[in-house]
Amino acid sequence: MVETIGALLDARAKVFSEHSFLQVPANDARDYHPDGYLCTYGAAAQVVAALEARLAGAGYGHGHRIAVLLENRPEMLLIKLALAKRGISWVPVNPDYRPAEVAYLLQDSAADLALVAPELAGLMAAGIAESGLDVASVEMTESLPDLPKAVRPAPSDQPVSGATEASLIYTSGTTGRPKGCIMSHAYEVEMGQWYASRGGLIQFEAGVTKVYCPLPLFHVNAAILLFMAVIDTGSTHIIPERFRARAWWRELAETGATAAHYLGIIIPALMNREPEEWEQKHQVKWAVGAGVEPTLHRPFEERFGFPLIEVWGMTEMCRMIADCEEPRRIDTRAMGRPQPGLDVRVVDEDDNEVPRGTPGEMTLRYNADTPRRGAFSGYLNLPEATEDSWRGDWFHTGDTVVMDDTDMITFVDRKKNIIRRSGENIAAAEIEACLQDHPSVDRVAVVAVEDAMRDEEVMACVQVLGDADKALAQDLFDWSFARLAYYKAPGWIRFMADIPVTGTQKIQKHSLFGDQETETDGAFDFRPLKKRG
Repeated sequence: MVETIGALLDARAKVFSEHSFLQVPANDARDYHPDGYLCTYGAAAQVVAALEARLAGAGYGHGHRIAVLLENRPEMLLIKLALAKRGISWVPVNPDYRPAEVAYLLQDSAADLALVAPELAGLMAAGIAESGLDVASVEMTESLPDLPKAVRPAPSDQPVSGATEASLIYTSGTTGRPKGCIMSHAYEVEMGQWYASRGGLIQFEAGVTKVYCPLPLFHVNAAILLFMAVIDTGSTHIIPERFRARAWWRELAETGATAAHYLGIIIPALMNREPEEWEQKHQVKWAVGAGVEPTLHRPFEERFGFPLIEVWGMTEMCRMIADCEEPRRIDTRAMGRPQPGLDVRVVDEDDNEVPRGTPGEMTLRYNADTPRRGAFSGYLNLPEATEDSWRGDWFHTGDTVVMDDTDMITFVDRKKNIIRRSGENIAAAEIEACLQDHPSVDRVAVVAVEDAMRDEEVMACVQVLGDADKALAQDLFDWSFARLAYYKAPGWIRFMADIPVTGTQKIQKHSLFGDQETETDGAFDFRPLKKRG
């Protein structure tokens, strides 16, 4: 069995040399590849080999980490492959980060180098300055320029193996700061193979399947789960810069996409558009995603003619669960069933299994003998958090689900203090920590409120020192917006005379609002100001 990303690429590039591999739709308003981009497996292997040689010549190798800030350029993935072949860990950076967030990532990961798109060089420079580290930053576009010599100890002379760290993905946690999830080569390879072998409505065919994915390449979905499935099957990865409702159907048709990835927010955005000629020209056979509103699921399929396959997955345990066999339960939030290689157990607060039909936390493992196979290697610098997540040799997902007598798992809610906005997982504690630093804030509680377009929105409930007014609300929003990625800033700010706490001074979020209140009563609405740039 192939266990390293480099070995997988080498094997598939030989077999699928002439098949298209990476494709970018044309967009003359884009800073890179305005006329589009297309490369075959053979051409990609040559580019990767050249990049690998450049890295080796500068002394980078097994055991180093390199931060990469390239948005959704195809070079983001080619660099990932070159780093993997050298045994270097790929540390993707969210382009919506603020300098303080970049600084934290650089400090926590101990990155040896940063590769950055020219238009994002200022963000990386500000992050490096705030980190206090001496990290070299190199601008790149379609090629890798000369690199500064590696200054850390020489790379390991041990061969790259399945256990070697391939990526370090930062994901929101409940303790405030994002946690670095260590992803091994074997995990990433197996993740893609698991996805590609789900069967049912999910079918990958070499030289035929072309998956259009507008999700960001700093997330596990597009850059690992789908990417590895594409490589394993000789399929094509189509990479737009981001989701644009007005371009969705045209780009699907022009690129010849046969499948797509979506988030829940994409579905209402497409359903709300007037019918257009392009939506009749696509060749899509299936789409995979999560979060579609059940009331829109059937109407979408009837209007556009292909199934939306709801799945569940997470960075730490991405053996995805998929409702991909007919008959699907598209009028519910059903996610699929356990399968060989993925045991599922639903438990209460004391980790006791609950009866079927009873809500509880979903916990996972590979099997009783090797529970952690097919999972992440742990949280960087956080061994206690890693072991806590694996209590009793079951990974605790933090998601509340119900399992019925047929083993079907239906999503209920998120147990963890996470806000899900437009596909982004946002840790309430991180926003609370930011606002708590404001000199006017006495106490703060951040919660999720429903949002018709974005699933959930961030609301900050604030108890202040002194008078509360609209000007202070604006100041608190500006404070957050300057320090956090735009989507994390509170869309709503509500002043409260007293935020309830327990005897041990823990905030009682369940007691914030009275029975007759809605969450946004009297709150200031800053949602229109939450924009990139």
